[in-house]
Amino acid sequence: MATVELRFSALPEHVRTARLVAAAVARRAGVDDAVLDEVRLAVGEACSRAVGLHVGHGLDTPVRVALTEDEKAFCIEVGDDAPQGTQGAAHRSPGGGDGTEGDDEVDMGLAVISGLVDDFEVTADEHGGLIRMSWPTSPETHV
Repeated sequence: MATVELRFSALPEHVRTARLVAAAVARRAGVDDAVLDEVRLAVGEACSRAVGLHVGHGLDTPVRVALTEDEKAFCIEVGDDAPQGTQGAAHRSPGGGDGTEGDDEVDMGLAVISGLVDDFEVTADEHGGLIRMSWPTSPETHV
């Protein structure tokens, strides 16, 4: 199992780099070319959400992205350091926010991701949140 790890400052301009890296690693892992745009969009939404949470809470820690490939699946995990109390309800399900101002944007990003990715999970604890997404790979296209 091969893993590529990215850490970047919570700045919107770094989201594009994360999208490009994710698409390149997904292609190499054997994700179908027809799905690469979905990978790019989902990673962009997840990273933008993490950047927004970091900026909104004044965090100076990096956003974390792990891209893992194995024989049957390509997995991307995007981690943030926003405390659970600020995102817990939104993390459990899209549309489940507590009515605060940032919830609509958070919920919209999660809704977009869930529309792009069949295998999608969002978790949170006292250390932050994690969005896990995966796509099937084709062994015959694996480079």
